[in-house]
Amino acid sequence: MITGHGGNVNALAERLGCSIDDIIDMSSNLNPLGPPPGLEAFLAENMGKIRSLPQADAREMVNAFSRRYDVDGNRVMAGNGTTWFLYTLPLALKTRKMLILGPTYSDYRDGCVMHGVAYDYVLSTADTLFAPDLDSVSQKLATGSFDTMVICNPNNPTGAMVEKEAILALVREYPHIRFVVDESYLPFVDHAEAISLVGEDRFPNLMVLSSMSKIFRIPGLRTGFLCADPSVIEGFMHYYQPWSVNALAQAAVIHLLDNKRDTEAFTLETRRFTATEKERFKLSLADCPGLRLFPSHAYFLLAGLDPSIPAGELCQRMGDGRILIRDCTNFDGLSNQFVRFSLKTREINTKLSLGLTKHLTLLKG
Repeated sequence: MITGHGGNVNALAERLGCSIDDIIDMSSNLNPLGPPPGLEAFLAENMGKIRSLPQADAREMVNAFSRRYDVDGNRVMAGNGTTWFLYTLPLALKTRKMLILGPTYSDYRDGCVMHGVAYDYVLSTADTLFAPDLDSVSQKLATGSFDTMVICNPNNPTGAMVEKEAILALVREYPHIRFVVDESYLPFVDHAEAISLVGEDRFPNLMVLSSMSKIFRIPGLRTGFLCADPSVIEGFMHYYQPWSVNALAQAAVIHLLDNKRDTEAFTLETRRFTATEKERFKLSLADCPGLRLFPSHAYFLLAGLDPSIPAGELCQRMGDGRILIRDCTNFDGLSNQFVRFSLKTREINTKLSLGLTKHLTLLKG
């Protein structure tokens, strides 16, 4: 299961006989501007915290989230990354069958597989630019076969979004179904605060996953939050292990959440930068042969390839130039005709576009 996450930068470095620092990793969806200024220095100053056990339930971290987003603390739970919640979800919700809006992140499926829980997809397609098919979603839910649904918003790897009111309409229409909305990439979207469902407390069947790993580029600290009805939080706590979030992660999250002015400025700067760079990158590939970029609300882009060009071949050629991109073959609903790029700085993005144009021209013949 763990082989389905991004590209393998270590394997590529070993193949090329170089350091992983020599690889430009454009397979992982992280903020090119992060971490925020001063965070690494803060962590260095707080290294002494590893000498003691962290708070067992990460309560101060939860309180910081509650203060920042004006959410009742009884509706918030901190975890060792959102991944912990995804793999615990089938147990905590006692899921019988899950509906997944895809193609999407593999851990929604893998959490079901781990616990022997049935699942199915509603898959969007390239023909509709991967716009979510909510009519098909409603038809599936109306069958009564499902008790849980997962929506990644914006979605990984397609970058597509479901409007807030459209999600809430489903939540209202099917009160017996638990809706899990993963907002890990939402901070990259303009006006994300108005779009987010984190503060929605009217619906006991709505759960929201929130991540700081992507926007603040701290995936190695493993932090994540679940916002849900207190009864749902209680269900998850049955599977919670003491000290699940390490001391440095707790300190970093509290620091970021309590420094609202600085983190908001950093987030706004990120949104401006990524929006500009994404458009510039798309224009640079407007005439690239054999490549079709799909609309994306995130800073990563899904691309379709000419049927004569397998994703593995393109990824290998780009890898030979020490640029790692994501082969999307193992996403359910995609194929070996799709790759994904997580954009970086202007210089690196330019290098990527030049490399893609060169290799796709050669492969296209």
